[in-house]
Amino acid sequence: MTVTDDKTVVREYFNATGFDRWRRIYGDGEVNKVQLDIRNGHQQTVNTVLGWLHADANLTGLTICDAGCGVGSLSIPLAGAGAKVFASDISEKMVGEAKERAATTLGQSDNPTFAVQDLESLSGHYHTVICLDVLIHYPQDKAAEMINHLSSLADSRLILSFAPKTLAYSLLKKIGDFFPGPSKATRAYLHREANVVKILESQGWKIQRNAMTKTKFYFSRLLEATR
Repeated sequence: MTVTDDKTVVREYFNATGFDRWRRIYGDGEVNKVQLDIRNGHQQTVNTVLGWLHADANLTGLTICDAGCGVGSLSIPLAGAGAKVFASDISEKMVGEAKERAATTLGQSDNPTFAVQDLESLSGHYHTVICLDVLIHYPQDKAAEMINHLSSLADSRLILSFAPKTLAYSLLKKIGDFFPGPSKATRAYLHREANVVKILESQGWKIQRNAMTKTKFYFSRLLEATR
């Protein structure tokens, strides 16, 4: 499958069966045990990022790009805390859901600003660019391009999460590949942390904070880079 095909599959999946599945996972309704585990893992990653940004005590007026915003799990609380948030996602349905949740939580407001865009088409400049749980859809060469592109949008800080490529997680992924199903309609790519750090350093970034979220079915390495 080509990179272009990967992107098309991701877009179509999250505008169809994937949207219903992940809207439930990112919501607060009843889900199965696996989905609940993934929900808790993703929320831990979001909470870690929120904790970092609140600890810096400068969110008011800060410009933030949430690249791959999903249903707004990060964008909405950031806007509520006073940051000026631009949020995008490749899925039109995800963006629609995010807008509805923002209106319910924040009222009628133009913050966050939501747009249907893939990572490649993002433009502008922001103090902070955040991209959570998106690089898993990109193979290594394309991920490097995306990290470099996101780097060009960030003036002071870039926060990324990715599924780390270790022996244990590679084996776990191989086992999972033997059991395809409707919930696994997209490819999942693991990335070596050393490779991600090397890409960031080549763009002048320095790692400031890091964290690891690990549950039974969700694992994500989180890096904050500044310059």
